[in-house]
Amino acid sequence: MAQAADAAAAARTVILTVDDDPGVSRAVARDLRRRYGESYRIVRAESGESALEALRELKLRGDLVAVIVADYRMPQMNGIEFLEQALDVYPGARRVLLTAYADTNAAIDAINVIDLDHYLLKPWDPPEEKLYPVLDDLLEAWRTSDYKPVPVTKVVGHRWSARSSGVREFLARNQVPYRWYSVDTPEGRRLLAAAGQDGERLPLVVTPDGTPLVEPDDPDLATHVGLATTPTAQFYDLVVIGGGPAGLGAAVYGASEGLRTLLVERSATGGQAGQSSRIENYLGFPDGVSGVQLTDRARRQATKFGAEILTAREVSGLEVNGSARVVRFSDGTAVAAHSVILATGVSYRQLQAPGLEELTGCGVFYGSALTEAPACSGQDVYIVGGANSAGQAAMYLSRGAKSVTLLVRGASLSASMSHYLIQQVTEAPNITVRTSTVVEAAHGSGHLEQLTLKDMVTGHTELVDAQWLFVFIGAAPLTDWLEGTVLRDEHGFIMAGPDMTSDGQPPPGWELDRPPYHLETNVPGVFVAGDARSESAKRVASAVGEGAMAVMLAHRYLEQS
Repeated sequence: MAQAADAAAAARTVILTVDDDPGVSRAVARDLRRRYGESYRIVRAESGESALEALRELKLRGDLVAVIVADYRMPQMNGIEFLEQALDVYPGARRVLLTAYADTNAAIDAINVIDLDHYLLKPWDPPEEKLYPVLDDLLEAWRTSDYKPVPVTKVVGHRWSARSSGVREFLARNQVPYRWYSVDTPEGRRLLAAAGQDGERLPLVVTPDGTPLVEPDDPDLATHVGLATTPTAQFYDLVVIGGGPAGLGAAVYGASEGLRTLLVERSATGGQAGQSSRIENYLGFPDGVSGVQLTDRARRQATKFGAEILTAREVSGLEVNGSARVVRFSDGTAVAAHSVILATGVSYRQLQAPGLEELTGCGVFYGSALTEAPACSGQDVYIVGGANSAGQAAMYLSRGAKSVTLLVRGASLSASMSHYLIQQVTEAPNITVRTSTVVEAAHGSGHLEQLTLKDMVTGHTELVDAQWLFVFIGAAPLTDWLEGTVLRDEHGFIMAGPDMTSDGQPPPGWELDRPPYHLETNVPGVFVAGDARSESAKRVASAVGEGAMAVMLAHRYLEQS
């Protein structure tokens, strides 16, 4: 009887597609039926209004809707407007937007506006590569969600509040659905009043269960919105420190190969790559992939294999206790493991100029700060940096900004930016590149208002109006906590393998009768992967590869221990 009931439920589960072009509508439905027709009912509509009517009828009949695929460009009601209304009827359905390349900016914005699960570029041929893998992942996520509405966290804050910006960025990067309310709006004032607050301390975060949090720090916020912050055990086969591409790669391979794996991330998985608006040179994604999408897939893949992921946990020390490697947290607690992979990545260096520190988070941002991008629409934006991250941010922001000015200290972009990206930046009509130019000072009361720019060749200075400054000026490793335990180079990057044995001698204190493995540090069983490694390639693909290689070497170490 249970099997019959499950079969009946599956037969009534719907995948809905809506597109105003009859030919496209039929083509999407055809491809969906070919793959999913035996298990799901495919329903198609040719307008947002008719699709909403179909959803209401399905609701009245008690049918389930697993996935909704909507075209963005539809008359009367576009795809985002339709999906926003569809949320009220089937909040648990996974949402996909079909869009042309020119409309990807709207699709990226919709990730936060309507909690969009994915967007697909037209054409989606061949479906075996571009459509079915996406739908397979979304259907699997829907099946494990109990089909319940996704509770939403509410954030009340001020546009120029640094902590308000930080909370939004933390929630967005950790894939936590939230709604933003300005303190000046009626709904924002209503939420403040309900929480007994006068708006002097912001942001106010109201969790899905109604708990009000005033100016929460990241660990407190993570705990209240359902992110794991406490390990379930005291000992693991492998602890991975850092949740960027290298750390996620190590977690996926470690867990999939049977190691009890714990990944510890101090802020949000994805690292700097997770903040990228579009990565176009990553293998297997010819149309590019956003950092958010890549991070979300990798995180789900790691948890699927059983990896445990802790968020908002700061690691403060590493100790050797016999065969155990002890990882200490800043709150005094610790976990131990047979092996450790250091994938701590790097952080953007702080720009040193008068006024910048005071205005950080109030118009001055380090990294892409994608949650701030919609507010830049129609305005003049300045970006400091000449590497790929700066170029990707310039291309993304240029879709909505009035103008984007790239400030580059060097004489050209060719020394640090990929050729394909230089071409895109050069061809963009509203992007200006100013070489040999630095920020001399930032000015503003409460938020950024002006910048003083200096030409390094002529010495000439210029005062320009500016409300938005995004900084990408190189990276510093997050390795100070390893002082006295793990060897680092003069810049703080972790040394490993051949870099420690160039003279043919083992590193100081090395007691094993073999040399360190390629990614092994001076502490046996402790490996490094990704950008934190000395002389690393600083690319997403190489970081993922090193994460996987570090797991292989950890296996070899465990077998010989």
